[in-house]
Amino acid sequence: MKNLIKAFKNSPRYSIKWSNYFEIYENIFQKFVNKKIKIVEIGIGDGGSLFMWRKFFGKKAKIIGIELNPEAKKLEKYGFKIFNGDQSNPIFWKNFYKKIGKIDILIDDGGHTNLQQITTLMESLKNIKDGGMIVVEDTHTSFMKSSGFRNPSKYSFINFSRALIENIHRRNPMLKKEINFFSEKIYSLSFYDSITVVNIAKKKLSPSKNLKNNKKLINLFDDYRFKKAKNHKDLIENNFLLSLIKNKLSKRSFFYRIYENSLIKRYLRKIKE
Repeated sequence: MKNLIKAFKNSPRYSIKWSNYFEIYENIFQKFVNKKIKIVEIGIGDGGSLFMWRKFFGKKAKIIGIELNPEAKKLEKYGFKIFNGDQSNPIFWKNFYKKIGKIDILIDDGGHTNLQQITTLMESLKNIKDGGMIVVEDTHTSFMKSSGFRNPSKYSFINFSRALIENIHRRNPMLKKEINFFSEKIYSLSFYDSITVVNIAKKKLSPSKNLKNNKKLINLFDDYRFKKAKNHKDLIENNFLLSLIKNKLSKRSFFYRIYENSLIKRYLRKIKE
């Protein structure tokens, strides 16, 4: 954190970042320091963060900026490559990657709307090198009504990310789901306060295998998950559940599912308070 925040404070140009970002970036970007990488940042403003990234990653890194304001092209005299374009336009991305090729890191600090964040992610996924990542900043906008974000909604970036989570789990053979582009490309997703990281590591991906040890000792104890309810007094919080247990109803029964759903809903209400 000290190295990056020092580079941030000593940048010759203005920029703005949330305070919690620096420790996150120190951790996730450490493997790229002093490596020959290609990093792209969207929404460079006055260019302060470009100098920060150069100081942090080292001289071998090629720093590329994307900005709507054509004035940003003036930053090229400092050795950066600058593109003007709209991140919500798929055609811009096609032309962009056609010119620069695949990259290692994409940092989205652009307009933060659902369309901008989702379009950037979708058009960039196939253009991230193996071992690289897409970092989307300011994802708290997925929960903001103001400033034209029109969230929370089912079309928010965070909700879109949840769909990607399902794709990752398709690699587990128990689900018997079709492996698609996202299953084969995305290794993991990491969520932080206001930051979402999409990790690309195709070489690490393979269908999960169910490993077993000490096979001679299998079934030493009964598996109680599938037995009828007997004595779950630690779960009893109302007369309804008490009646379920007294009647030894299976956890798969209709009435047990009613209780199960009601308890989960109560937990959901708690986290939404």
